Amino acid sequence: MPRKQVITKELLLNGAFELVKEQGKEQLSARHLAAKCGCSTQPIFRLYDNMGDLEKDLLDKCTTFFSDFYKNSKPSSTTPFVDLGMSYIRFAAVYPKLFRLIFLDASGADKSMYDLINGGSENNFVINEFRKMKGVSQDDFSLLFMKMWIFIHGIACMVLQDDFDMTEKEIEELLEGTYLAFADIKIDTIGS
Repeated sequence: MPRKQVITKELLLNGAFELVKEQGKEQLSARHLAAKCGCSTQPIFRLYDNMGDLEKDLLDKCTTFFSDFYKNSKPSSTTPFVDLGMSYIRFAAVYPKLFRLIFLDASGADKSMYDLINGGSENNFVINEFRKMKGVSQDDFSLLFMKMWIFIHGIACMVLQDDFDMTEKEIEELLEGTYLAFADIKIDTIGS
């Protein structure tokens, strides 16, 4: 007689991750997850109080996946925000359903967009961008970060909608030029 499969949180979380990666968050239900994992819904609710608790663990798994994606991306520019921006945009292109979950649909998450992008306190991706900039105050960096991130996020969303027809090299050049233009603006003249 074959041994009965033991359902663990890890198995359910991996199943949920694959389900969302392939089909999107809209398809994440106890019934669909049970089918994906080859079990009934009973083990899901034995291990999780509700689907919301599973979704919190799933968001953590997805943000770790994004952090690993960024860390494994090959740096190609010394210009601040270009490598981080390119990774973010590539992630939207390669994993559109995960991108939506992490950066567009995670409204109930207890993490800010900054926290999600920064990769948590152990990675400090944004802080590393700040370190590339010489002679820039924390306040100027914050404003520059906001401007760049609006631009980067906009490109990623356009890529996600298949509404952006540029090569990676062209996007990289666009990010470099935008950073240089934003960095050249006198911070104290903004809003006057």
